[in-house]
Amino acid sequence: MSASAPSDPTAPSDPAGAGLSLADGGGCGDGCACGSGDGHEFDDYECGLDPALAALLTDAGLDPAEVEDIATMAVAEDLDGGVDVTTWATIDEDAVATADFTAREAGVVAGLRIAEAVISVVASDEFEVERHAEDGDRVAAGQKLLSVTTRTRDLLTAERSALNILCRLSGIATATRAWADVLEGTGTTVRDTRKTTPGLRSLEKYAVRCGGGVNHRMSLSDAALVKDNHVVGAGGVAEAFRAVRERFPELPIEVEVDTLHQLREVLDAGADLILLDNFTPAECAEAVAVTAGRAKLEASGRLTLENAKAYAHTGVDHLAVGALTHSSPILDIGLDLREAQGADQNDSE
Repeated sequence: MSASAPSDPTAPSDPAGAGLSLADGGGCGDGCACGSGDGHEFDDYECGLDPALAALLTDAGLDPAEVEDIATMAVAEDLDGGVDVTTWATIDEDAVATADFTAREAGVVAGLRIAEAVISVVASDEFEVERHAEDGDRVAAGQKLLSVTTRTRDLLTAERSALNILCRLSGIATATRAWADVLEGTGTTVRDTRKTTPGLRSLEKYAVRCGGGVNHRMSLSDAALVKDNHVVGAGGVAEAFRAVRERFPELPIEVEVDTLHQLREVLDAGADLILLDNFTPAECAEAVAVTAGRAKLEASGRLTLENAKAYAHTGVDHLAVGALTHSSPILDIGLDLREAQGADQNDSE
């Protein structure tokens, strides 16, 4: 876990988020047990993010403790028990700079507060944040997204971990927005799947939301999805549905079907959410007619941006697109250092 010392209660509040000062450490104070002194060791990291940042993450539907853990692990992986040797050799210990996170191409940004969390677990002194954009915003090439002022060493040590996450999540949000734009006005939504990077599911699904998409289930336990292998094991699609309904009556259940015959079976069994696997648009239209409003329908497989609207016009409720999280290219975002205003002053004064 990472640590922020308590914020200065005399500091001005900044509900809009611009120019917010994370006093006494978007990083750790002298009493922190995380060991982030000169060696920036991350063993036994037992502090917490700045309360203001934690509140923003919570408002976004993220768990601040989980974000902090991910940020800490990302930095620990980069340091591998040592120090940033290049930065330590080239940057004076007392140097202070401002880092501007800047979009190198147009897209939709996601993960800005998570990038702040990465800097927070590295920063050995207080840092100041100026927010120029918010997650979910469409941004242009060259647009400044976030500016952070603190010790130069800390900025450079955190740079790659922060950018890895920010570029990844922004790429997912950008790809999702392309689907959401195509589907706008059709009544059909684009949904993600569990085809996510291990350890990053909550963040990647958050990025889908930032891009205008809808989350499917977060885990194997919060909803059921009866697929072909379950059908084989249970002896039939209707049998599989009834088995899950009997054992977990309170959970939502989606059933995957490959044919209109299976669709009729599960409709008769009482299914209210059905996944049409590898149906053509014509077959989806027929499925919508057969269903006649008795269940929600989701199309999966064969989907592209080019045919998304054709599928939506059949009347299905959702399009399931695993590629949102497993194949989206990053959005190119860079970090540029510049001299901080008043950099000759001691930040801790």
